[in-house]
Amino acid sequence: MPKTASEVLKDLKKKIYSPLYLLHGDEPYFTEKVSNYIEEHALALGDRSFNQFIFFGKDLTIPALLSHAKRFPMMSNRQLILVKEAQGLQGIEQKDMQVALENYAKNPLSSTILVLVFKTGADERKTWVKAFDKAGVMIPSKKLYDNKIPDWILEYCHENGLKISRKAIEMLCENVGNDLKRLASEIDKIMLNLRVDEEINAQVVEKFVGISKEYNYFEFQKALINKDVLRANQIVNFFAANPKDNPLAPIVILLYSFFSKVLVTHATQDKSERNLAVVLGVNPFFTKDYGLATRNYNLNKVVQIIADIKKLDLKSKGVEAGSLTDGEALREMTFRTLH
Repeated sequence: MPKTASEVLKDLKKKIYSPLYLLHGDEPYFTEKVSNYIEEHALALGDRSFNQFIFFGKDLTIPALLSHAKRFPMMSNRQLILVKEAQGLQGIEQKDMQVALENYAKNPLSSTILVLVFKTGADERKTWVKAFDKAGVMIPSKKLYDNKIPDWILEYCHENGLKISRKAIEMLCENVGNDLKRLASEIDKIMLNLRVDEEINAQVVEKFVGISKEYNYFEFQKALINKDVLRANQIVNFFAANPKDNPLAPIVILLYSFFSKVLVTHATQDKSERNLAVVLGVNPFFTKDYGLATRNYNLNKVVQIIADIKKLDLKSKGVEAGSLTDGEALREMTFRTLH
């Protein structure tokens, strides 16, 4: 039965190790967290010289891998064999090599910890993968949907004994994105600079994540949601004066995603936070913004805004742009949105 990284880490911290680990999927944060823990804790420092082997899949054949796995440890109770980028193992797609992996998985050496780390998803229908899952531990590590990122941030902070405000979570989501490794790194950086019992709030994020307090994509979207004409134009003028640091593409993506969901909100009868979160596929944290936007922009206006965003996207790519700069094109779209 596949397990989560959190479940496996709980066992590892209790020094409960399996003879087989198959870590795979397109979210490296979870696979690396588990594989790094095993690499750093499975063997005592003095036992690693003769009993810890770290390979890359492209440099290793499956017969060589299994030969290492079947040897006994030297002057230690166990050995660790960790294969990074195991999807590149020589022969991994050959039927006879898959049979060899399956046969080993059916009777693994108890003194060997064999860890295969895939950067991609392994085919869970294959018999050798099923054998690894049955006899050992398998962690499918999938990318989190964007609406799950706020909960992940909240959980990561709680695990580290940190309090974090709703606004700070929103800012991390908008400005860092869904890269869990980078999010963890930014939160760790903040943690190092916090005073005891200090909450991570918007000011803290601005200070340590390097987000401009006054002029950033998050504040621009907020100004549009609130129909704050002065604030929106101040930010647009800043973007236009600093085009290298504020490219148009991320703004287009952000606005299109937001106003597309505002359109869906208009068409949704039940506008309660819980229902909107389900319908829009967002975290309940963000539903108030969509509700406010529907009050400030009627249905016809939202349709027009989405059409203007699409035109802005084309202009940013040089289509029908004429002599307009990116900054001028954004000013034009902002004016049409707010008036």
